[in-house]
Amino acid sequence: MSDADRAALLRRAVAPPSDAETERLERAERMIRSAVRGHTAFAGLDLSVEAKGSYANNTNVRYDSDVDIKVQLNDRVVHAYHPKLSHWSWRLNNHYRGPWTATRLRQELGAALNTAFGAIDATRNVAFYIPEVAGSRPSADVVPCFAYRQYRDANASQWDEGSIVHTRDGGNIVNWPAQQLVNGRDKNKRTNRRYKFAVRALKYVENDLARRGVINELPSYFMECLIYNVPDAVLMGDSLDASFRGAIAHLRGEVHMIWGNWRGMLEPNEMKKVFQDGQKWKIRDARQLLDAAWHHLNYGS
Repeated sequence: MSDADRAALLRRAVAPPSDAETERLERAERMIRSAVRGHTAFAGLDLSVEAKGSYANNTNVRYDSDVDIKVQLNDRVVHAYHPKLSHWSWRLNNHYRGPWTATRLRQELGAALNTAFGAIDATRNVAFYIPEVAGSRPSADVVPCFAYRQYRDANASQWDEGSIVHTRDGGNIVNWPAQQLVNGRDKNKRTNRRYKFAVRALKYVENDLARRGVINELPSYFMECLIYNVPDAVLMGDSLDASFRGAIAHLRGEVHMIWGNWRGMLEPNEMKKVFQDGQKWKIRDARQLLDAAWHHLNYGS
């Protein structure tokens, strides 16, 4: 790949969705919110219906955007201590006896979406999947969840607020969308928008490599996690090309098996480690992606 070809690729990569795409994304969000608000069983409940993920964080890629929506029940709060304080967990009372169990929330949300959209996929472990309608709205993943508090001290006087998903197979996933949004915006501002440019660029390159069969397809959030761990100074290179080259070079060093700092890398929410048990990716995925991107863009040997 020549320098000119790479520059053209990066210009395409960093472009956000067009106005028409944005309207379709917003239409899907409005329709989901309307479906939830109009469902009789949800009347009187404190429910948050909010976008999350790359759409909410403005890191989605043109022509490859869908919508992630969380439907969070705030009337029921799940409590936990920070993992370092887990020995105090006996103090917490999570013995819920009300009507809104994880099973019922999932059932009612599925009914609301089915009424509004017709054919949906309710068989997935985490989210309901709403298929795309070409030219009208993109596909959407809708996640039922509960409010979650993680306490920072033994007296439970300070906490961080997130959400917890009870999956169909009995597992639990804790997410921190508000922290992700704030931290991403702050980093983007500090780097004069280079952070989100680099996230989009890496997503674009990953899509291209996956289409070619060079690597396996990876969750788009993984690329956001990787770029978040690039120092601001590296992202402030002389040009977009220099910035992205520096980001890939830095990350290749970070994920090195021996001297890399990959065990300490944090997600954009700064609440979870990128490489910990339960993630949808492994460290080998990062190494394969970054090496393939480096060579695909002809950044060096």
